[in-house]
Amino acid sequence: MIMLGMICIRAYSGLAACRTATLVRSAHSLTGITAAQIDEEVAKLLELKAQLGGDDGKHQFVLKTAKGTRDYNPKQMAIREKVFNTIIGCFKRHGAETIDTPVFELKETLTGKYGEDSKLIYDLKDQGGELLSLRYDLTVPFARYLAMNKITNIKRYHIAKVYRRDNPAMTRGRYREFYQCDFDIAGQYDAMIPDAECLKIVHEILSELDLGDFRIKVNDRRILDGMFAVCGVPDDKFRTICSTVDKLDKMPWEDVKKEMVNEKGLSEEAADQIGEYVSMQGGMDLAERLLQDQKMCQSKLACAGLSDIKLLFSYLQLFQVTDKVVFDLSLARGLDYYTGIIYEAVLTQAGVAPVTAEAQNGAPGEESVSVGSVAGGGRYDGLVGMFDPKGRKVPCVGVSIGIERVFSIMEQKAEASAEKVRTTEVQVMVASAQKNLLEEKLKLITELWNAGIKAEVMYKKNPKLLSQLQHCEESGIPLVAILGEQELKDGVVKLRVVATREEADISRANLIDEIRRRTSEA
Repeated sequence: MIMLGMICIRAYSGLAACRTATLVRSAHSLTGITAAQIDEEVAKLLELKAQLGGDDGKHQFVLKTAKGTRDYNPKQMAIREKVFNTIIGCFKRHGAETIDTPVFELKETLTGKYGEDSKLIYDLKDQGGELLSLRYDLTVPFARYLAMNKITNIKRYHIAKVYRRDNPAMTRGRYREFYQCDFDIAGQYDAMIPDAECLKIVHEILSELDLGDFRIKVNDRRILDGMFAVCGVPDDKFRTICSTVDKLDKMPWEDVKKEMVNEKGLSEEAADQIGEYVSMQGGMDLAERLLQDQKMCQSKLACAGLSDIKLLFSYLQLFQVTDKVVFDLSLARGLDYYTGIIYEAVLTQAGVAPVTAEAQNGAPGEESVSVGSVAGGGRYDGLVGMFDPKGRKVPCVGVSIGIERVFSIMEQKAEASAEKVRTTEVQVMVASAQKNLLEEKLKLITELWNAGIKAEVMYKKNPKLLSQLQHCEESGIPLVAILGEQELKDGVVKLRVVATREEADISRANLIDEIRRRTSEA
């Protein structure tokens, strides 16, 4: 192969167009190497030369986005804006205010907050003596913000980009750069009332976006820790076993158990006992039954969590969302900062499996096929105290909407439907039917802009009327204000409805009111 490489180099430097007789003779002298193989290697080297640039020294840029990132065209951005408006509207309906924090934080701010996921944090090069990292989520920066500004109660939402050095799966909405939409309630309040409101918000958003059937799984980290304790998991393995349990939505139990035993060093007996519990799903009845469980009742931590689950379900009944919520002991959420209630919303292909009588008693109910998590969150009462110099705690609970997964689904739905997605909000096109009317069109569009009407005009002195009307149809502009010599003499504008092609002469003085009336009706 060394000789083959030398032959290829000779071919590349002096014989780019064809092989010489010497090259052929050399090829035949090499056992098992054909002329076709040499041709292939030469072609590869020529391709590499083209990529690196020709002899003129010009560098050929590779035009692509970085791995795990993407561009968004106007149609995609229109869908995103609609989703954002729906989510922000819900957050504001529940009384939230918004903040913003830097896209990068001190590395020590983020270190040790994400368990095994800490390896996914993007570290930046030393910039003037500060070790910095790109934010991994919006929750830890929020906790830092509360501690730094000595804020003890706030209801806030934050929509911004975060960064994870993850293995991207673009078709499933998993990126290295992506938006998060967070809603959090910080402050000392009565148990489970803020937690129930967070679940209500998830229910409202997913229902309003009409993504399909969904289910919201809830659990409590205290129940998990109590379960691990009574099953014989050593204290120092709680977090690492919790991270393994968190993989149950991606891996079958057999593989999860194998990881616990072979990689994490847990005994088979302890793993089997955990397996019995994490297969249980239900509602308030399951919480009541587990409170009577001989093993679980030995853990005060688990009993406290189960009592709160019961209280949570009583509030969820009042909020009318229990049809979509299930108490699922397999839900773990691997982040280290959770201290109480945790939850996750997943879309289901086969429809949401109702919490049947069998499921209420801990037996497996009707299977639903999960198509991925679209929201998650929980209670993190100790995170702010980690940043406060005096260790003062600020109880917090929140939820994060997996917005990129939502965007992927909305884009697929838009592609599948025949409905046209508008990428602008233009209400009226100012057009002309004859030549030499540019000044009059500019005067009219200025009146419309000054009145707050969203209007557009073609950047040509004498465009054809047909091309102006076609632009309206393609862009979804509902109205056309047409000027002609006769209209100018009569002091009117011909207002055309693009969809129906109906036309009416409207006096110049009444035009703005008429456009507002028609667009508000639409």
